[in-house]
Amino acid sequence: MSTELLPPPSRTVTPAPAPAAQDFSSDQKRYLEGFFAALQARGVSFGDMSPLPMAPPSAEPRVNLEDLTKEERIKRDVHPFDAIEQLIIDARWNAAPEPETVFRNKWNGLFWLSPVKDGYMCRLRIPGGIVKSFQLRELAAISRELTTGYIQITTRNNFQIRLIEPKNCPEVLRRIQSVGLHSKGAGGDNIRNITMNPCAGYDPYELVDVRPYVNELATHIIASKEFYDLPRKFNIAYDGGGLVSSVEDTNDIGATAVEIGTNDQGIEPGLWFRIGLGGVTGHKTFASDWGVLVKPEELNKVILAIVRVFIRDGDRTNRKKARLKYLLEGRGLDGFRNDVEAVLGYTLQSLAPDSPLQLPRRFSQQGHSHVGAYPQKQEGLHYIGASVPVGQLTAKQLERIADIADSYGTGEIRLTVWQNFIVPNVPTAFVATASKALRKLGFPTDQSPLRNGFVACTGNRYCKYAASDTKGHAIAMMDYLDKRVKLDTPVNIHFTGCAHSCAQHFMGDIGLLGTKAKGESGEGYHVTVGGGFGENRMVGRQIFSAVPYESLGTTLEAMLKTYLAKRQPEESFHKFCNRHSVGDLQVLFSEAMG
Repeated sequence: MSTELLPPPSRTVTPAPAPAAQDFSSDQKRYLEGFFAALQARGVSFGDMSPLPMAPPSAEPRVNLEDLTKEERIKRDVHPFDAIEQLIIDARWNAAPEPETVFRNKWNGLFWLSPVKDGYMCRLRIPGGIVKSFQLRELAAISRELTTGYIQITTRNNFQIRLIEPKNCPEVLRRIQSVGLHSKGAGGDNIRNITMNPCAGYDPYELVDVRPYVNELATHIIASKEFYDLPRKFNIAYDGGGLVSSVEDTNDIGATAVEIGTNDQGIEPGLWFRIGLGGVTGHKTFASDWGVLVKPEELNKVILAIVRVFIRDGDRTNRKKARLKYLLEGRGLDGFRNDVEAVLGYTLQSLAPDSPLQLPRRFSQQGHSHVGAYPQKQEGLHYIGASVPVGQLTAKQLERIADIADSYGTGEIRLTVWQNFIVPNVPTAFVATASKALRKLGFPTDQSPLRNGFVACTGNRYCKYAASDTKGHAIAMMDYLDKRVKLDTPVNIHFTGCAHSCAQHFMGDIGLLGTKAKGESGEGYHVTVGGGFGENRMVGRQIFSAVPYESLGTTLEAMLKTYLAKRQPEESFHKFCNRHSVGDLQVLFSEAMG
């Protein structure tokens, strides 16, 4: 018989038929009786092995199958997790995936990059952005041995690695899982990586350490297939009130810790969470305060109830209207609350966002940068924030970061939504040495109002949606502006390649949206200004269209120099822009450009 491999089978993955039901034989019955008697003698019962209680399964979407989008029909044909066999078959032949497989593989965090590149990007799931040194070393080894050797920090305090050939995908997934990491649900219509304050547990100013809530929810999501069939992607963030924001108001659900003072309205004083709903900055929308308070012990129960209502009622007939934002617009915050309370079985506590019962924050998160060395709540320890230019690292750098974390800290790293990282638990005596080692490695720990504020998405080197080389352009602009403009207050500059706005350009002081433009490269940017988050939340306003990349440096230089020359005392760039109309800014900046 020939030992040659057969040609690849059909791409259609058909679930195996269930075996026909039949009665147990007398021998089988006796075996089972003895088996269960032995368990009972050991004091073990089925109750010891029962799963965690869950809410009743969500109802099927209230639409005809013919009305569903193509993506919804693909999911119903074969659930993406049940299609892993096709990934393995493709790996055997190093074959490019079919369109349906491209969509299903996102459920395992694998994104096919064609037509830009013939290979996959793998995005991880790292709840809260907490990663250990041994995990960094394995990710570095995976990147060196099976990919291009580069790792990127995302704007959801996460890692992604690229470029992975189909033949290596099963091995990449296996090795990621071997060190306690996941890529499950990192793409597709799923709950994406959960974000939080990067200094949770260490910040001396935080109201509460949100790590337990993040870990509990992540465990629940990873283990339950119920949460892997949403109408569209879904983002969740927790903010415990520390100095460094989690930018929770840009998420579908943002949970913010607040303090309630003594009152005569029957509301227990102390720690509560407020819930914001429907944030999608790519759609120019921040989360709306829901008008409720949630006790910490009920927080994740409420979050899961919100997700369950979205799974049941979200729009599956129009991908452009499938986010939570649009369900809220159609139903209203009060109507949506009624639905969530029906799932919960009780009424939520109401409190207006401007209620005097809610104690004000003691500081502004916008005024604090995480880059540098800062004392922790643990006496004698510091956390050190390091700046990573546009979030890109090499395998060698990742290994050295792991060495620094082991040598001077406790082997832990925190990733941030600003595409940087933090090394916590560094004794005071080692802060200077550890900071020097990070700087030598290429990750500055000194405050730079200009360089520390750059954020960039993947760009068109690897992303088929991007219209410009965002990472390359961002690094070039850092060098260009650093030589010509000396800022004394931070300015955030966000480069994003397409309307998906992975780099959240609408919330940057300066937001740059990639587009085609006249010029040698054919690449350029729409320019927005005045965006912000949290206390300064504001959607940026567009002032220039299709600025060629070749003119971008002089344009940004003129904008920043105009700000420095015409600002009021101690006025931020954000406030300066929002003090002027779009027309006034266009005139001021254009005059500076000559």
